[in-house]
Amino acid sequence: MKQTFKLGGALVAALLLGTTLSGAASAQTLTMGLRAGPDSIDPHWSTLGSQAEALRHIFDTLVMADENLQLKPGLATSWKPIDDTTWEFKIREGVKFHDGSELTAEDVKFSIDRIPVVTGPMSMTIYTKQVESTSVADKYTLHVKTKKPAPTLPNDFIRLFVVSKSIGAEARNEQFNSGKAAIGTGPYKFVSWEPKGDLVLERFDGYWGEKQPWQKVVRKEIPNDPARMAALKSGQVDLVNYVPATDYAAMQRDKSVDTFVADSVYFLNLTPNVKETLPRKVKVDGKEIDANPLRDPKVREAMDLAIDRKTLVRVVLEGLGRPANQLMPASFFGGSKNLPERPYDLAKAKQLLADAGYPKGFEIDFHCTNNRLPGDSAVCEALSQMWARAGLKVNANALNGTVFFPAQQKGEFSLWMSGWGTLTGEASYTYGSLVHTADPTTGLGAFNKQGYSNPEVDKLLQEGSRTMDDAKRRALFEKVTEVSMNDRALIPTVQLQTVWAAKKGMMTIPARVDQETLAYEIKPKS
Repeated sequence: MKQTFKLGGALVAALLLGTTLSGAASAQTLTMGLRAGPDSIDPHWSTLGSQAEALRHIFDTLVMADENLQLKPGLATSWKPIDDTTWEFKIREGVKFHDGSELTAEDVKFSIDRIPVVTGPMSMTIYTKQVESTSVADKYTLHVKTKKPAPTLPNDFIRLFVVSKSIGAEARNEQFNSGKAAIGTGPYKFVSWEPKGDLVLERFDGYWGEKQPWQKVVRKEIPNDPARMAALKSGQVDLVNYVPATDYAAMQRDKSVDTFVADSVYFLNLTPNVKETLPRKVKVDGKEIDANPLRDPKVREAMDLAIDRKTLVRVVLEGLGRPANQLMPASFFGGSKNLPERPYDLAKAKQLLADAGYPKGFEIDFHCTNNRLPGDSAVCEALSQMWARAGLKVNANALNGTVFFPAQQKGEFSLWMSGWGTLTGEASYTYGSLVHTADPTTGLGAFNKQGYSNPEVDKLLQEGSRTMDDAKRRALFEKVTEVSMNDRALIPTVQLQTVWAAKKGMMTIPARVDQETLAYEIKPKS
């Protein structure tokens, strides 16, 4: 049975009346067809990009990022370190929550302190892991004490969504999903939400920022690519995201459609489980073995060399991507320009497998997502076929994200692929989460479920995370990138490009590298 969460009848009736009018009123409604939506209206529930994208409309973050992930003021107008372990954030004055109450530093403190106690499927503590304590200096000044020098704290806070202290410490999904606790300072107010369906929003005329042209926004979750494209063609929606590569050429020729293309921060990465015992054992000559071949660097190198990245981009993604040699763009802070292009060498891959003791290869289960990023399931299937040429039998299993991510977090996979985007624009976010040894006490390695552990990488990351000098910190993170990529802690495959499509001449869409589709950045064409 479907559930719909919504606010009071008077507000909904007013919105429905507005949509029945002709002319200017109807032109103020923006209906979007999106591949994924939120799993909750609680902005502290999950780290998934689709969650953040949806809830940015309702809740603002302390620090914001532009379309190129450069930091800009949000609910904080400025920030600075006042000693080695204390950051001072000046809170924007005159900001109102949707219930009319005023934003103060107390609300920001409440939001930071709330994150560790909210239990969601993918913990938001990766954004607050450096925080030791918070204190309110005055009504519009917040001091954040860190566990050690934390030069990247403002980058982390582009995901720090601020909620009203008035919701109380006990507010959880039920209160947010009903709208009772969905009290933000963002450009739109919550009207209703149907899980896996429509999120309906109304313009907040008391917004502190730029006045919004859309009176009403409907975010329709349509995970099926053909259905989403059909919704655009039939006029059910005004724009769609994640146009598949197979439809892009036709969209470009279609005179009723505008297309918008951008490089993204999302990479499809392979993760080999290097723990001593695999959750799903491999087979050699049809028989299960106790050994884990993925612990052998020769095997990981062989699997890397068997990947023809240029073919993945040209054929599987139909040109909408780039071969990848690291986990984020080389131009990002801590990315390496010293790493060479990853070669395709099938003969060497076979030789390395033989040298590792697997001349006939082995059989292994491989899991990936099938609905999160463009081409993820197609790349998954293509990889299994490429590895087959090297003598490996790889059983590809493409799963819905709602199944994949909980299983991944529980450590149920031996080999997997998923997308990751460096949403803060710097290396500690990605490498600190994915390749640092998993350490619950520090929050580092929060998404390292593969058991990779390299003391050199850990030391470099820890030193970099407390180095305030930008040049020195960059050099340390570049070394992290190079060491972990040469170890094949994860194996990058492709960097994705993103395509949006919209009704011809209706709007302009800024092409964001984080792939977010934000109604408040989309402008109607005059």
